[in-house]
Amino acid sequence: MTPHIGAQPGEIAETVLLPGDPYRARWAAETFLDEAVCINQVRGMLGFTGKWKGHPVTIHGTGMGMPSLSIYVNELIRDYGAKTLIRIGSAGGMASQVGIRDVVLAMTATTIGNPSRSTLKEINYAPAADWSLLRAAAAAAAKRAVTTHVGGIYSSDTFYDERPDLHQQMIRHGILAVEMEAAELYTLAARHDCRALAVLTISDHLGTGESLPASDRERSFGDMVEIALEAAFA
Repeated sequence: MTPHIGAQPGEIAETVLLPGDPYRARWAAETFLDEAVCINQVRGMLGFTGKWKGHPVTIHGTGMGMPSLSIYVNELIRDYGAKTLIRIGSAGGMASQVGIRDVVLAMTATTIGNPSRSTLKEINYAPAADWSLLRAAAAAAAKRAVTTHVGGIYSSDTFYDERPDLHQQMIRHGILAVEMEAAELYTLAARHDCRALAVLTISDHLGTGESLPASDRERSFGDMVEIALEAAFA
């Protein structure tokens, strides 16, 4: 057990899917895993372990933002031996070619700052996905009737951002979408010699103002979860 995860030794798999929302973790576990068992409820952050096509998988919430994700990922890696960590979550579209319900595979994750900044000090580290996971996810996505984009995203630590000029510079430099966790996930995975990827569903668009209705989100998020699972065990 750790301060934030109540699972016993051996209850967390080496492959972990990481939604921000703990209730989405429960939905994904009940929908896609066999024999799913709740292994964590500390502070309401739900985690479940089950099997996907015979492979042990844990699906564990991280909360919103890089500081929260950093707590859970550090403990999952250092205390429970997680080796493959895939973020599954929503993102806001930024590039004009990205549409609602599209899937984005985050090759890189630009950020202004993350919790690892105090460790890296003056280094402008470039967080990137694991190539084997990215390649496998792209192959899995190609088999589905979902529009998929591969490229850079922006990990922001500010949800209510008041910097339209910053958004324009991100778009100018090819950023596809914005979310709040991947840059720290990629940095921690690199530090601990693990594999990481972010598979994201576009739930709204900063440019057009479009938004995915809440009633449609679970159905649309299914492709994202299946892509992540197939990539993990390719």
